[in-house]
Amino acid sequence: MAEGLIGNVSDTAYWVAHYRAVETRRPDALFRDPLASVLAGEQGQKIARTMPMPFMTEWVVAIRTHIIDEYVRMAIAEGIDVVMNLGAGLDTRPYRMELPQSLLWVEVDYPKMIEFKESRLAGETPRCKLERVSADLANLSERQKLFANVGARTKKLLILTEGVIPYLSVEEAGSLADDLVRMPQARYWIVEYLSPEVIKFRQGSGISRKTMNAPFKFKPADWFVFFREHGWRVKEMRYLSEEGERLKRPVRAPLLLKVIIKVRTLFASKERREALRKVAGYTMLESTNTTGNG
Repeated sequence: MAEGLIGNVSDTAYWVAHYRAVETRRPDALFRDPLASVLAGEQGQKIARTMPMPFMTEWVVAIRTHIIDEYVRMAIAEGIDVVMNLGAGLDTRPYRMELPQSLLWVEVDYPKMIEFKESRLAGETPRCKLERVSADLANLSERQKLFANVGARTKKLLILTEGVIPYLSVEEAGSLADDLVRMPQARYWIVEYLSPEVIKFRQGSGISRKTMNAPFKFKPADWFVFFREHGWRVKEMRYLSEEGERLKRPVRAPLLLKVIIKVRTLFASKERREALRKVAGYTMLESTNTTGNG
């Protein structure tokens, strides 16, 4: 059955890689990821064909990838010497971005994903120092051992969790945030922001049924308060809608959907229109534990 194409969270990596490949083929691409098609393969195409609203996923992947790329560049400019990519999936930034050769990039994911990625990219050369670690981040002792090992080799650390937090429960996300903020070297953390409206929309769009084996579970009462309570404050926030406008890359929706959205926007209050522009985005969080972060 089509619903079975995504058997677990790791399978979503093929889906996302497919759309990075789609963006790469555009003449006006926001980034170039020549290895995305190699990694996505036929599996990524199959998943994409079964999902509703492919235009929306294509747009989200393009905009979010661009935002994160810029955050990584900003962090490096501020002296980050190690990037720890948790739930790295099929990300290829160590290969496609202009990075300092001295930078250490640590990718962490389940053993099967690490093995698959290493087999597909065996002949490729990263642009910085790259390590891959097989680990189950839900295993607390395994996770803390990993963090201690990485922490011992960095002065300023950037953590990246692209497409990871939505799949964690509030308790799991809180535990992870606590472990990360305890690292005195941790400076920044790149995380997605999804408003309750987006979660509700996703549940009614049909995507939830297609991804029932990898459901979104992170639903805090207040996203911003949650991270503040766990030692992380917003350094910079970029919302997908505003970034799309800035890049002159509006979402390619069917005409009827565009008309419906336009009509609803016209009759909405100024406050409501502003809120609709800020329903989803990516943030660079900053640790409130400033020890060692000077």
